[in-house]
Amino acid sequence: MQFTKLRLTGFKSFVDPTELAIEPGVTGVVGPNGCGKSNLVEGLRWVMGETSAKQMRGNEMDDVIFSGTANRPARNIAEVGLILDNTDRTAPAQFNDFDDLEVTRRIEREKGSNYKVNAKDVRARDVQLLFADQASGARSTALVSQGHIGRVVSAKPTERRKLLEEAAGITGLNSRRHEAELRLKGAETNLERLDDIMITLDAQMQSLRKQVRQATRYRNLNDHIRKAEATLFFIRWTYASADMAKTQRLLEEAERSVGDMTRLTSQAATAQAEAASGLPHRRKAEAEAAAALQRLSMARERLAEEQSRLEAARQEVTTRIHQTQHDMERERSLVSDSTAAISRLELERSEIAGGGEDHNEALETASQDLETARTTFEAKDAEASSAMEQLAADEARRGDLVRRHGELETRVGRLREEREKLGGHIEALEEAA
Repeated sequence: MQFTKLRLTGFKSFVDPTELAIEPGVTGVVGPNGCGKSNLVEGLRWVMGETSAKQMRGNEMDDVIFSGTANRPARNIAEVGLILDNTDRTAPAQFNDFDDLEVTRRIEREKGSNYKVNAKDVRARDVQLLFADQASGARSTALVSQGHIGRVVSAKPTERRKLLEEAAGITGLNSRRHEAELRLKGAETNLERLDDIMITLDAQMQSLRKQVRQATRYRNLNDHIRKAEATLFFIRWTYASADMAKTQRLLEEAERSVGDMTRLTSQAATAQAEAASGLPHRRKAEAEAAAALQRLSMARERLAEEQSRLEAARQEVTTRIHQTQHDMERERSLVSDSTAAISRLELERSEIAGGGEDHNEALETASQDLETARTTFEAKDAEASSAMEQLAADEARRGDLVRRHGELETRVGRLREEREKLGGHIEALEEAA
């Protein structure tokens, strides 16, 4: 496997794409100090998997990216590609299907670098093994720099062994052996851990068997509990559904009530606004109503006095009517007594007249008694006539009193109605005030 070409873009001083053809034989680069000869070697090291920024003469790996000059802006990406001739098929199996291999390393500022072989992403370890199998690499002794020969001459046996291994082409095998040893040691460590884990798992298995029995019993009990809870929840759900329906009805009624109250509130607010707008007129009306109330109060007091006076007059008229009725009863009794006496005297006179002359004395006596009785009768008749006249006058007076009583009752009723009207009017005025 031979190196055929080196491409650099944005790597250190090679800001523009640059290609270095490596022809068979000796390829030399000649130039003054600072022209970038060492950058070519560092580009080779970097593309072959160098991970140390100090080996690249920088503080960090981003320093390999072109940092700019006074005339050129800095770059954010650097890329180095190395083309290898693989016609003899000495590359690892995964890359051995191609005649030419292009190894590319690309770095982006503050994002790290990635490797590709024939435009396919690979690991840095794969690239390092690729060059180690060819007795090359970033730290290989095949790259001889200043002072390197002296270090090889004065190297220790272990370091010389490394040089011989690289010359023999077994560096990749040593790397793979070291990696296999690390894996084997990791596998042994994992086996020891597995033994410890098995012991721990056995103890846990015993505990888990006991827990399984407990879990089975718990599951059975939990099934019974779940069924009981389901029954309880169904009963609660039934009651809750009924309560919810009832609550929904109450809510609807409450919403209707709220709507009615809202409407009444809006109407009251409107009425309040209208009342507030008419407040000056109301105050004037209040003053007028207060004056009217005062006048009505005085009129009510006068009406109350008139009612008291009429009530007293009605009581007096009632008393006089009862007295007149009593007098009329007494006069009727006198007239009845007089009529009975006249009837008795007439009967006696007829009896005396039938008795003959023998009874002249008795007749005279009877005549005298008759005259006396007639005189008494006439007196009684006169008294009766006067009584009848008095009775007629009393009747007329009684009729007049009854008429006046009716008029007084009518007037009292009218006064009561007026008083009720005045009372309602006063209450309305008081409410308005």
